[in-house]
Amino acid sequence: MSKIFIFDTTLRDGEQTPGVSLNAQEKLEIAKQLKKLGVDVIEAGFPTASKGDFESVKTIAKNVKGVSIAALARAVKSDIDRAWEAIKYAEKPRIHTFLATSDIHMECKLHMTREEVISNAAAAVRYAKSLCPTVEFSPEDGTRSDVQFLYKVLEAVIEAGADVINIPDTVGYATPAEFGKLIKGIKENVKGADKVIISVHCHNDLGLAVANSLAALENGAQQIEGAINGLGERAGNAAIEELVMAIKTRKDYYNRFTLDINTNQIYRTSSMVSQLTGVQIQPNKAIVGANAFAHESGIHQHGVLNNRETYEIMNPETIGLKTSNIVLGKHSGRHAFEEKLKELGYTQLSAEELNEAFMKFKDLADRKKSIMDKDIEAILTESSVVVNDVYKLEYFHISSGNSFIATSTVRIRKGEEAVDEAACGDGPINATFNAIERAIGEEVNLVDYYLKAITGGKDAQGEVVVKIQKDNKFYSGRGISVDIIEASAKAYLNAINRMVSNK
Repeated sequence: MSKIFIFDTTLRDGEQTPGVSLNAQEKLEIAKQLKKLGVDVIEAGFPTASKGDFESVKTIAKNVKGVSIAALARAVKSDIDRAWEAIKYAEKPRIHTFLATSDIHMECKLHMTREEVISNAAAAVRYAKSLCPTVEFSPEDGTRSDVQFLYKVLEAVIEAGADVINIPDTVGYATPAEFGKLIKGIKENVKGADKVIISVHCHNDLGLAVANSLAALENGAQQIEGAINGLGERAGNAAIEELVMAIKTRKDYYNRFTLDINTNQIYRTSSMVSQLTGVQIQPNKAIVGANAFAHESGIHQHGVLNNRETYEIMNPETIGLKTSNIVLGKHSGRHAFEEKLKELGYTQLSAEELNEAFMKFKDLADRKKSIMDKDIEAILTESSVVVNDVYKLEYFHISSGNSFIATSTVRIRKGEEAVDEAACGDGPINATFNAIERAIGEEVNLVDYYLKAITGGKDAQGEVVVKIQKDNKFYSGRGISVDIIEASAKAYLNAINRMVSNK
C-alpha cells in the first residue's frame, strides 16, 4: 500500500480566486476545519505578499497543531526569511519555494538563462533548508518546460536538500497521458528522485486537473495538491473532494493507495469554504453540488427507491451530507439543540460559542416555523465570520411598490455616533444600498450580488453574498435572514467593513 499525502492550498492558491479575500480569523477557521478533514499539509499563504497574509500564516502556525503548515516563497532570500518568520511556530513547518523553468517564463518574466535558474533554485533550497526542516520546491510551468532541462533543475534542488519535488501544471496545459509520462520520466531519470516525495499541482484550465492528478499517482506521485471546491487562479485547482472521493469510491481500481482523509467532513468543509469566500458552488458540481445526490428523472427516482446503487455510486452520508429531515423549532430546548450540533459534527464549540449559537437559533425560531440542518449550519458559519464591525445596521425601513419609487431609511452606527439617512432606488434593495452609502459617506462599487434560499418553504432564510470593489481590490460580504432585504443590508455592510478594515 502507498500512502498518498494531501496538500491543501485553499488558503493560498484558493484565495487567489478573483474576488476572494479572507481575514486572519476566517483563514484560521478554515485551517482548523482542514485539520478535521485530515489533510496532511495546509499551505497557509504567501507571507511576503502582504502584512495581512503574514499574520494569517503566523496565526495558523501557532494555533493549528498536528498537521504540516507550509508557506510559499519565491526563490529569493527575503521571501524565504519572511516565510520562515511566519511558520517557525508550527509543529511541522514547511517552506515551499518556486522558480519558473519554462522557456517562455525564463525569457519573458525572469530574464534569466538556464544556468542562472539552476543556480538560483539550488541556492534558494539550500538556504531554506538551513532554516526549516522540510523544504518543497516547484519548477513553475513545469509541464511546458524542456524535459531534459527540468531533470537538471530537479537534480540540483534535490542535491541542495529538497524533501519534496512538486511538478505544477501551472496553466492547465497537460493531458493525462502526457502528465503521467512526465512523472514516470522524473521517477526514472532524475538522480535522487527515489529519496524525495514527488508531488503534483494541477490547474483546471482545460477541465483536466483531477484527471491529470490521478494519472500522476498511477505513475509514481505520492502527494497531490489542490483546493476545496477547486478554488484557485483562473479555472482553479484540482478539487480535493473530487480527488479523494475518486480514490475512495474506486478503491477496486486504486487499491494500492491509502488516504488519511475523514470523508465525513467533506461536505462541512466545502460549505464553510463556500460561505466564507463568497464563491457559490455550482449545482452540478461533483461530490458537493446541490444536485450531486438529487434525482428528477422518473426512471432514476424509481431505480434509487428500489436500490440506491442503481444511480448513486456514493452514499451521501459518506461525505457528511445528512439526508434526514429531522427539524427543530421554537419549542426545542438546549439539549435537543446540542444533540443536533453533535449530529452535524460541531463537537468542539466553547461554552460561549454554544450560548451565542443557541440564542441565534431561538431568535430564528421565533421568525421561522421549522429550523433545518442547513439553517443551523448557516448560523454557526455566520458566527465564525469575524470582521471588525466599524459600521453596524440598527434599523431599516422600506417604502416600496410597483407604482412608485422605492425609498429606504436606515440608521447606521459607527462607535458612539448614529447616522440616519434615506435614499431612493430601483427597488427596495437598491434603495437600501444607496441609503447605506449616504450614511457612511462613501460611494461603493457593487460588482456582484447573489441571493439563494438556504432551505425550502415560504419562511426560508435567504443568504446574500455581495462583492464590492475599491482601488482595484475586491471584498465579499455575506448576510443571512428570513428577510432578504435585511440579509442584503447585512451582506453589504459586511463587505464594507472588510473594505474599511483593509485600509
